[in-house]
Amino acid sequence: MKKPKFIVENVAILSLTPLVALIGVPWYGIVSGYTLFEWSMFFVFLMSTGLAITAGYHRLWSHRTYKAHAIIRVFYALFGAASLQNSILHWSADHRNHHRYVDDLTKDPYSAKRGFWFSHIGWILRAYPSGKHDIAELKDLQRDPIVRWQHRWYIPLAIFMNLGLPLFLGYLHNRLWGTFFLAGILRMVLNHHFTFFINSLAHMWGSQSFSTDNSARDNGFLAIFTYGEGYHNFHHRFQSDYRNGIAWYHYDPAKWLIRTLSWIGLADGLKTMSPFQIEKAKILVQREKALRNLEKNNTLAHLQQSLEEKYHQAIQALEAWSAASQEWQQKMRAKVEKGSKALADLHMKERYQEMKLNFQNHMVEWKRLCAQLSTVAA
Repeated sequence: MKKPKFIVENVAILSLTPLVALIGVPWYGIVSGYTLFEWSMFFVFLMSTGLAITAGYHRLWSHRTYKAHAIIRVFYALFGAASLQNSILHWSADHRNHHRYVDDLTKDPYSAKRGFWFSHIGWILRAYPSGKHDIAELKDLQRDPIVRWQHRWYIPLAIFMNLGLPLFLGYLHNRLWGTFFLAGILRMVLNHHFTFFINSLAHMWGSQSFSTDNSARDNGFLAIFTYGEGYHNFHHRFQSDYRNGIAWYHYDPAKWLIRTLSWIGLADGLKTMSPFQIEKAKILVQREKALRNLEKNNTLAHLQQSLEEKYHQAIQALEAWSAASQEWQQKMRAKVEKGSKALADLHMKERYQEMKLNFQNHMVEWKRLCAQLSTVAA
């Protein structure tokens, strides 16, 4: 089968900028050195472009997980152009197709099933049919005037943000090229491949705690380089959640930025999945893995009935805890609406705590059995 033609401008950008980063950046450093200001601009541009993609292109526009003030959307649009990853409309069209057809060899624009090279960068270099931007379907995004503005003026904005602004900052600093090499070229190359890691490595390396229906993986190490996007298995299972790393200790600067913006009134409508839905997804995956371990070892067949019993007990306990939580929240809301400062009835709170403890006890038994099956099957 004949491969599609190369996209000349993409090949040029993704080939020449790494060469300049490998040769020009060290050369200028040896000849002239870099100042603290220039390194500061490098980190400011690196974080700004990275977060414009993750918190802006990805979580705001592609998945609509929250709403942002116009000031923030303009910031995302400008530094999204600086990332040189196409306009919001084109990027979002590809990404929504990725989620709609994940792992499909022909419909997923950057299917990991076609190998690391293709999903990382190969799909950008050639005019693959699956890579066509179908922006006509993005009616919701086309209603945003900032999205339309960035799409119309994308090339001038990209040139200004990648060439004009770094050179202007260097001129103000009386060192024309240092900021350009660091904040312009080196930053762009790193930002490109950090984003590309999400399409490639995040579908190949890591754990699957929330879903085994696709190749997406959770990887805390990758999260460091991808501004929190490394928790990719969770994201593919719960793509409407504004978080990727749900635990407090998960490195997810995009989540922290969005939450901070909501505290100061520049973002609202933050969507999160119910903790009960998250727990249920984890239990379902644990059951799938346990059943696979039973298939591997015939001597474990006698444990299947016990596995199914404990699975149903855990699910029932989770549903009871969820129901108690909903009842307590409804009672609290009713008290607030009536203007009462009193807390919800004590028995409601006690029932909630009882159901929570009951679920935790069942989970201890469930996890112990799953661990036993995993150990013996190994």
